[in-house]
Amino acid sequence: MSTLPVTARPETAVLDPNRWAALAVLLTGAFLAPLDFFIVNVAMPSITSGLKASEADVQLVISGYAVVYAVFLITGGRLGDIFGRKAIFLIGLAGFALASAFCGLAWSPLTLILARLLQALAAAAMAPQALASVHALFPAHERGRALSIYGVVLGLSSIVGQLLGGALVQADLYGMGWRLIFLINLPVSVVAFIAALPLLRETRGAHRPRIDLGGIALSALALTAFVLPLIEGRERGWPWWSIAMLVTTPIWVELFRRYEIRLAKAGGDPLVAIEVFQSPGLLRGLAAILTLYALAAFFLTYSIYLQQALGFTALQAGLAILPFSAGFLTGSTFSPLFGRWLGASASSLGFVLSALGLIGTATVVVLPPAGAVPPWSLLAPALLFIGLGMGMSIPTMVRVIVERVEPHRAGLVGGMVNSTLQVSAAIAVAVLGGLFYTALGTRTDPAAVTHAFAITLLAIAMCHLSGAVLGAGLGQRRRATCPAAE
Repeated sequence: MSTLPVTARPETAVLDPNRWAALAVLLTGAFLAPLDFFIVNVAMPSITSGLKASEADVQLVISGYAVVYAVFLITGGRLGDIFGRKAIFLIGLAGFALASAFCGLAWSPLTLILARLLQALAAAAMAPQALASVHALFPAHERGRALSIYGVVLGLSSIVGQLLGGALVQADLYGMGWRLIFLINLPVSVVAFIAALPLLRETRGAHRPRIDLGGIALSALALTAFVLPLIEGRERGWPWWSIAMLVTTPIWVELFRRYEIRLAKAGGDPLVAIEVFQSPGLLRGLAAILTLYALAAFFLTYSIYLQQALGFTALQAGLAILPFSAGFLTGSTFSPLFGRWLGASASSLGFVLSALGLIGTATVVVLPPAGAVPPWSLLAPALLFIGLGMGMSIPTMVRVIVERVEPHRAGLVGGMVNSTLQVSAAIAVAVLGGLFYTALGTRTDPAAVTHAFAITLLAIAMCHLSGAVLGAGLGQRRRATCPAAE
């Protein structure tokens, strides 16, 4: 394979004429990985009845994927830096296709859970390669556009997951029902794999570091100790082990930090170079992006509200996300334009718009009598505002964070961004989903569901307002000291 190293001045290298087609192929992996997190939610009732699964089994199908994906995203990004992003992308894509087939053919809850774990491992390998490849494939003047497209695709995965999941389950082609949500990955993966062979050039860092097995193990322990109890704890009534794991999380983080510092001083190659956090605004940007996927709780509770309070079918619930989708596409399309107009303020505007939409939606749903469908003339604009804000926020924040580090850190930061978003989704489902069920209590009548949904929307709005404060001023690109970004 021909290798295009990430040098100090990648923009002076001969431009790859296939770079935009290559990005499209890489974005397939970035799209499929989060898609398969969201798409399962809509199909869970069918999976439960089809496999005679228990509530614990059902939760593991979702949480097992979420935990493994979040834990190994940083490692997946680093493997691309070491062994080549094309190679790791192809391995991850092939593994994802095989694991998806295993999911679609699962004959018991246990086999589906195991297949989902394998699927998450493969997803963690392929997903970070798109973001990591942007610096290597594109000159400086094209990177902003490429990063914006990446952010759009990332956001669309959650929308398409809701729509496609409901449509496939409802279609029940050839009697396959819920199995279609996994088997649909096969033709997409095959086409992407074949296209990748001629279109992708191998890229990696100029320096080939060694694998940091100790860092991988400690980071996995730290993230697992944090994410797993958040996902499983509430469902199981917060058993002692879930509390113990959360309490030990800071200990694992500190052990990881000290280990990485010692390894760097000894001349090794740490998984996470601690000095990357000294990049101005990086930590604040990651904290802001942590609030973005608080919206995962919106998708969960909106579906429950539509089906339990208003009596919608799964397909109708999926279609009811269309105003949000229209807003997201509009916001993401014009986010670069708003960035040029508003400068440093652009990174906060999307958060504010989505918060206003969430507050507006909460107001609209409580206006009519319990169980009555709110007037779409009011609900649709509120949902559109949420999508508009998210469409602006995701591309802007991804671009802001990645542009704050040197090109040879791209794989690491790509994994960090994806991992932060996944952890954000886990926290949202656990904490804000827990708020919804706490407000609901033992009642299941439309009035109770509507009340709990409105409270959850206001809580998500508060998270996005916090993101607006954290992201304030980050929209203005810093002048890098390294030649690569000049």
